[in-house]
Amino acid sequence: VQLVESGGGSVQPGGSLRLSCAASGLTFSWYVMSWYRQAPGKERELVANISSNGGSTNYADSVKGRFTISRDYGKNTVFLQMNSLKLEDTAVYYCAARRPWLVTTEYWGQGTQVTVSS
Repeated sequence: VQLVESGGGSVQPGGSLRLSCAASGLTFSWYVMSWYRQAPGKERELVANISSNGGSTNYADSVKGRFTISRDYGKNTVFLQMNSLKLEDTAVYYCAARRPWLVTTEYWGQGTQVTVSS
């Protein structure tokens, strides 16, 4: 199984980025897909997740109304559209996959750096 993130980079406050995570080696439609992030000196935190059928999404309070998670079954890809970025959104963003009946993540991507600075 591979989860490969892309789309990270540097942006000014108020800007936007779109992260992508291409999944391979698994049956994509069976998995809950999530985005986590970890800032320096902080614990990894859940940013957003989307159910296996795409019908349900959840967001951390800190990103509600600014970030949108979506998935494309034809491309086996999950996206995180990030708008109105803030300094505190700076972190390494990780893609994660688990089957719906499991609590813990089964697979992790390698991470992509997002830096918000003026």
